[in-house]
Amino acid sequence: MHRVGSSGNTASSVRPRKEKRLTYVINHPDDKKHCAGVNCLAILKSHEPDTRDYLFTGSRDGTLKKWELTEDAASCSAVYESHVDWVNDVVVVGNGKFVSCSSDSTIKVWDCSSDGACTRTFRQHSDYVTRLAAERENRNIVASGGLGGEVFIWDIESSLRPISTSDNAPEDACSNPLNGSIQPGHKESVYALAMNDSGTVLVSGGTEKVIRVWDPRTGSKTMKLRGHSDNIRSLLVDPSGRYCLSGSSDSMIRLWDLGQQRCVHSYAVHTDSVWALASSQTFSHVYSGGRDLSLYLTDLTTRESVLLCTKEHPILQLELHDESIWVASTDSSVQRWTAEGSSPQKAFQSGTSFLAGNLSFSRTRVSLEGSTLLQVPLHKEPSLVIPGTPAIVQHEILNNKRHILTKDTSGSVKLWEVTRGIVIEDYGKVSFDEKKNELFEMVSIPSWFTVDTKFGNLSIHLDTPQCFSAEIYASDLKISEKAEDDKVNLARETLKGLLTHWLAKRKQKIGSRAASIAESPLGKDISSRSLTNSRIEVDGTVDSDSAVYPPFEFSTSTPPSIITEGSHGGPWRKKVTEFEGCEDEKDFPGWCLDCVLNNRLPTRENSKCSFCLQPCEGSPAPSVTLGKLSAPGVLRIHKVASYVLEKVVIDPPINQVDLDAPFSSSLSAREFQQSAVGIKPRQKLKPSVEILCNNEVLPSDMSLATVRAFKWKKPDDLVLNYRVMHGR
Repeated sequence: MHRVGSSGNTASSVRPRKEKRLTYVINHPDDKKHCAGVNCLAILKSHEPDTRDYLFTGSRDGTLKKWELTEDAASCSAVYESHVDWVNDVVVVGNGKFVSCSSDSTIKVWDCSSDGACTRTFRQHSDYVTRLAAERENRNIVASGGLGGEVFIWDIESSLRPISTSDNAPEDACSNPLNGSIQPGHKESVYALAMNDSGTVLVSGGTEKVIRVWDPRTGSKTMKLRGHSDNIRSLLVDPSGRYCLSGSSDSMIRLWDLGQQRCVHSYAVHTDSVWALASSQTFSHVYSGGRDLSLYLTDLTTRESVLLCTKEHPILQLELHDESIWVASTDSSVQRWTAEGSSPQKAFQSGTSFLAGNLSFSRTRVSLEGSTLLQVPLHKEPSLVIPGTPAIVQHEILNNKRHILTKDTSGSVKLWEVTRGIVIEDYGKVSFDEKKNELFEMVSIPSWFTVDTKFGNLSIHLDTPQCFSAEIYASDLKISEKAEDDKVNLARETLKGLLTHWLAKRKQKIGSRAASIAESPLGKDISSRSLTNSRIEVDGTVDSDSAVYPPFEFSTSTPPSIITEGSHGGPWRKKVTEFEGCEDEKDFPGWCLDCVLNNRLPTRENSKCSFCLQPCEGSPAPSVTLGKLSAPGVLRIHKVASYVLEKVVIDPPINQVDLDAPFSSSLSAREFQQSAVGIKPRQKLKPSVEILCNNEVLPSDMSLATVRAFKWKKPDDLVLNYRVMHGR
């Protein structure tokens, strides 16, 4: 690899976190379908008899899929999962490989014949990688461009370090060079890239509104072309490298003569941004699509254009395949339309064509918006559809912090349980807001995760130490294996559920290693320390409460995917059932391993609730304390009542309670429980105690945190009152 050009600023890259985040993606039950917009397409043509062609698709759900094509069907034969953000482009290269790029700033090389293995990852880009271009004659050469302004040329088979880097390239860049010098590059983001078949011409464009032309063999910039008035979104170069086609957000398509270094034709076909271009083999016709939902075919010589079809979603990429054209859009499905690929002139025989104008952007929009209303698409329906699943577009975390209500692009409303990663209720097409109000619970649980839907499904983010702030009673989760008053940390139990397969595999590996060493002749002389060379294997012998309880059991048929990173290698993504057991602190965040293996939680912010406990006005009951009390927010009101009953009725104070006593300054849930000696929490007592807040009697099962959030509603310390009820 060598850097063709960049004037980008690496300071725009994401600032590293102090602690690594762990994210788990709740996958759709049918993971062989995309669940978000499809950004890119690539065809792998078969040159052997009786073999089939393949289509590769890359999606905003972060995955790539391989589809085996027949005349009337497409079946998913492999899913490629490694990128941790949107997949933006894909190209097929030589030796049975294809290359993808992503908003995670990486470029990945894959084996076409594998079931999903990534063979190499390049991390040279400083920001999102938006576009790739491949050389057809030398199938190992790939160009890449991104939002950081860099343009790179890669030899994906080389293992050499770069021979030169520009001023803003990382010194430790590990990449593959081609001989060449470096010239100043794009000052802004790159959104379009194209290369001719022999690799002698590379063109790039982006938000600067200019097309830069490079010699990829030397890395030198040969010219700069001006003409567009907005972002350049798509580029094509003819096989000889003489002509270039460009599509822009100014709605125009332009044909450039690179020899003359000028625009020779402009085509006003679309009424909005042009995002995708594909040309016939002879470069005589161009297919174009974009934000106006329309797919056009234009004769570059006669300027004649025809509307092939209209879609419900903006078109993102086009790929010709024999007599058809594959269309990717912001929808999760992919469609194949009849295109007369080998004889595109046949499409103009329908009599519905029109002449493309050459007007400027503003005049084009006004003139075409009226005329396109009269145009009738040549095709009403696609010849084949690869369906996707509806993407989640709206979500709401419910107050219990375990359930999320979602709405997808089909209008279906569902209720998810995040601690199991499953849908627990499908309400169908109902009002999202009405269902949210119907599911409202007066309960306050600390927020222990954040969520987004950029992949089209739910991504649950865990950040330490905040994720360990939520605890609830085992009785609320119906965990029969634990005492009802035992507190359960939601994040810890969720992590155990996510990593149960990894833990089982790891124990098998450690057991196998120990057995093999014990059987060796030198086994007696090998210390137990030699069995482990990482911190987690030493500490992992502690097996404290390792059981996974039912509310935290994730599906093995539709396993979630984990996105995280350890001390080496950068971020990664993998299904929880695909762990091999050899992953360690190089792969996982240290805080995650400490939690799962050693039951060690990080120091958390004070989650206790401070409150004052006073007798009701006019009540003869004495005060139990002069100072403030402090207890976990999860503590129930019936335990506060039991505490008052024990202090006031069973063991009434002679004088005011000593503030130096342990229970007066900070009371844990267990101390509150034990303070009512011999009294069971829910036992009916005569007399009994009522706890009030703002003159309202509180339910016995309400927590202190809920009282503060929904009854007290003030920033200062909570005030609770009590009164003794006799004869009850």
